[in-house]
Amino acid sequence: MNMLVALRDWVDARIPLMSTWNDHLAQYYAPKNFNFWYYFGSLALLVFVVQILTGIFLTMNYKPDAALAFASVEYIMRDVEWGWLIRYLHSTGASFFFIVVYLHMFRGLMYGSYRKPRELLWIIGMLLYLALMAEAFMGYLLPWGQMSFWGAQVIISLFGAIPFVGDDLALWIRGDYVIADATLNRFFAFHVILVPFILAGLVFVHIIALHEVGSNNPDGVEIKKGPKGNRWSKDKPADGIPFHPYYTVKDIMGVAAFLIIFCSVIFFYPEMGGWFLEKDNFIPADPLKTPQHIVPLWYFTPFYAILRAIPDKLWGVVAMGGAIFCLFVLPWLDRSPVKSIRYKGIIFKAALAVFVISFVALGWLGTQPATPLLTNFARLFTALYFAFFILMPLYSVMDKTKPEPDRVTYNH
Repeated sequence: MNMLVALRDWVDARIPLMSTWNDHLAQYYAPKNFNFWYYFGSLALLVFVVQILTGIFLTMNYKPDAALAFASVEYIMRDVEWGWLIRYLHSTGASFFFIVVYLHMFRGLMYGSYRKPRELLWIIGMLLYLALMAEAFMGYLLPWGQMSFWGAQVIISLFGAIPFVGDDLALWIRGDYVIADATLNRFFAFHVILVPFILAGLVFVHIIALHEVGSNNPDGVEIKKGPKGNRWSKDKPADGIPFHPYYTVKDIMGVAAFLIIFCSVIFFYPEMGGWFLEKDNFIPADPLKTPQHIVPLWYFTPFYAILRAIPDKLWGVVAMGGAIFCLFVLPWLDRSPVKSIRYKGIIFKAALAVFVISFVALGWLGTQPATPLLTNFARLFTALYFAFFILMPLYSVMDKTKPEPDRVTYNH
């Protein structure tokens, strides 16, 4: 035992392992009143690790070649030992990644986790979201199925709508005049090397920024500003507890519940009726045969519906980009004197409910054919989506709020 302690001290003198452990786990004090909604940050990290590990194993048998890519995926599914499981872990994991990220973002909207002093933390999170979308889009092309090919064709063509540089930009992204072997190779390189490094770096910065300003909580009360002194330390927040072992144990329970659901989907319903893996993606890509209805995967469809709701292609691209940009400026739109939805009034609660309904409705509309009736519904929900942000400086001030407590509470 003494030799192990001596070895630990020797390593710690050269790499600050113990201080890092203490700063970010053992002696990082989190609010006492975390609830169910605080599982999703750690679950997002878990799924990220699953995606990295399964991706490594997939690349061992995948061929980034337009003539071989589809066959290599079929080889993984049929001939590689446990290859079908690794592939489904990765493909289903992509959808679950977005599920937990969207729920994580929704918790931030509810409890005001984007408000001061966490504006930069929120922006880093949004950069993570953008990088995740880029990673998913590039990975979507790799199976080289019909929907992968034509979905990528549609998305890349959107860049052509940008004035002056659009055509050259689309050509640069494709690496060819059409989606071909060059496109597949560069998307593969970005998907397995560049973007994962960016994601890992942003995750690291996100956690460092979180631990610098401290975690928000369901009351929106800053525990660092409250009274000091608890059973562990006299100079730590009275309403805080060490993240380890209390929240690590709690997160393990969340991980167990998540894995039950995750594995149930993988083993019994991995394609989720076409939502996670479309049937057209089990057909090799054919540049001469366009699918009847080209639809991106579900996590892109809200923004795809916004794009299609605008008649002009350029303004559709602008609206789609604006839908994401609004999330970046959210910290400066909310003027409410309180952070948490617990103490906000009926106006904000109604606005948030309409926003969620609009987002879900746009997600569904993005999977449907663009009939005149559904296009009008898409325009309505697009207007409601943007109204949530544009009108926020007004209704967040008009809203009748309750006074925030001085310290965290446990009665909700």
